[in-house]
Amino acid sequence: MATENTMGTRKIAYFSMEIALESAMPSYSGGLGVLAGDTIRAAADLRLPMVAVSLLYRKGFFEQRLAEDGSQTEEPVDWRVEDFLKEEAARASVTIEGRKVELRCWRYEAKGVRGYAVPIYFLDADLPGNADADRALSASLYGGDAYYRLCQEVLLGIGGVRMLRALGYHDLARFHMNEGHAALLSLELLAEEARARGRKRIRGEDIEKVRNKCVFTTHTPVPAGHDRFPMEYLTRVFPNQTDFLDLSDAGSAALMKRVLQVQDSYADLKAAAQSGATLNMTQLAIGLTKYVNGVAKQHGVTSRKMFPGVPIEAITNGVHAGTWSAPSFQQMFDRYVPDWREDNYSLRGVLGVPPEEVWASHLIAKHELFELVRKKTGIKLDPEVFTVGFARRATAYKRADLLLKDLHRLRQIAKNVGKFQIIYAGKSHPNDGSGKDLIRKIFQAKKALRKAVPTVFLDNYNMEVGAKMTAGVDLWLNTPQFPLEASGTSGMKAALNGVPSLSILDGWWVEGHIEGVTGWAIGDLRRGVPEDPVSDDHSEAESLYYKLESAILPMFYHERRKFIDVMQHAIAVNGSYFNTQRMVQDYIANAYIR
Repeated sequence: MATENTMGTRKIAYFSMEIALESAMPSYSGGLGVLAGDTIRAAADLRLPMVAVSLLYRKGFFEQRLAEDGSQTEEPVDWRVEDFLKEEAARASVTIEGRKVELRCWRYEAKGVRGYAVPIYFLDADLPGNADADRALSASLYGGDAYYRLCQEVLLGIGGVRMLRALGYHDLARFHMNEGHAALLSLELLAEEARARGRKRIRGEDIEKVRNKCVFTTHTPVPAGHDRFPMEYLTRVFPNQTDFLDLSDAGSAALMKRVLQVQDSYADLKAAAQSGATLNMTQLAIGLTKYVNGVAKQHGVTSRKMFPGVPIEAITNGVHAGTWSAPSFQQMFDRYVPDWREDNYSLRGVLGVPPEEVWASHLIAKHELFELVRKKTGIKLDPEVFTVGFARRATAYKRADLLLKDLHRLRQIAKNVGKFQIIYAGKSHPNDGSGKDLIRKIFQAKKALRKAVPTVFLDNYNMEVGAKMTAGVDLWLNTPQFPLEASGTSGMKAALNGVPSLSILDGWWVEGHIEGVTGWAIGDLRRGVPEDPVSDDHSEAESLYYKLESAILPMFYHERRKFIDVMQHAIAVNGSYFNTQRMVQDYIANAYIR
């Protein structure tokens, strides 16, 4: 347990529904959790006085099982919490449906490059004194229905603040909500402000104090990514706590009217529920936050259009260089830019590394990836053949099948321009039918392409698979529908390992793309955000094929030195900038110190 002195110096509390810390620790589902883990590691490197909070998931997200036709089924993850985490003695509680739900927490420490540690506390409701339904709230990440999700978010937001207080963290100056899942923490902070002044009800002055403490990062331009709950759910969770959110004060009434998106102000939650109002967690977070940001410049534009009148800034995401650089590249960086872990910007010095060293490091990473492919699938890929990688959550807007629009064209490119092979990976959310269809479609194409374009799909995509893929392929492919890519970080991981991107100009790639220097673009740069964005699959697939056959494959096979030059620029230009060290420094300058 941290010392009192350490607790007193912690100033930033970082809340995230998921945090990825180790591949074998199923506390994450995908990009949001990986970003959270990288943020915390960078904070430790920078000796930032941060503490983090998430939920414990005893069944994890899920283990992915794929049938021969690509049909996905899900199984609980089998893991021992005690192998990774240490239980703390502190206890806290929340009330759900009038029941007291006791919480404990488990501690993990993320150690920085200089030995500084950031503690992460995982909240756990699986205690004998709790009702079975409440104990199950510590079961699955993004499991259950909407009401289950709301109850989990009560644990994270309200329970998380209470647990930090129980642990002795009383001097926290900033509460950073990584997505809207943690937005209820703002309500607990409001209650704290009222209680500190001997009141049971909040006032407008309390709201302003809480807003000054909160930072909110929104990660998605996809409407489904913003949690909405019927107000009836909130009255069900808090049947006896409506006084806690009394709206009689003019300032609080005006605020809650806006964040609850209702036409009139109400004296209590029951009246709001009867009106059919909904609680939008993103709106709640925005309304009770002084600093709001998107996760790329383009995403900032999109977010401001989604939430008119809200001053939404942009801090572009990054990845943790020390985590996502393959061992062979870490060794090369150690030889030529020895301070790269402390100063990621020094990776620009990779432009001075002998090209043959870069290529040798890449071949080692490629060999390690192909060995993983062999173990998982039994298929032996040819290391001399150009390899394309695509690994994303399997959902419709990410368009994993764009590359497969014209299988005849792919065969002709492989026959006439140069051989290539494809490695896919990615899970679909259990309830995403179209995402599961995408995986089956990839399997159908894999069977149809056969030896003409060898294609494999790696099951159970996780941090380990992601690290080997982003380091071991020759090209990273990204094909989202514009403007639905908030940022994307897999291409940043690839860049750290000298793997250039071929991507739609959305998210981070708008900032990182230099044609033929750091990678290649699919289609043209689109200005502004249309009301109903429509991506032209045909023209963008054509652009993808054209770049592959006219620029990328010829360069790889016939101008290898030039291709390695692109690899070096991917590291020196993108790897040196699109990292969480720079990102956290941006948060410090813009959000934490104000």
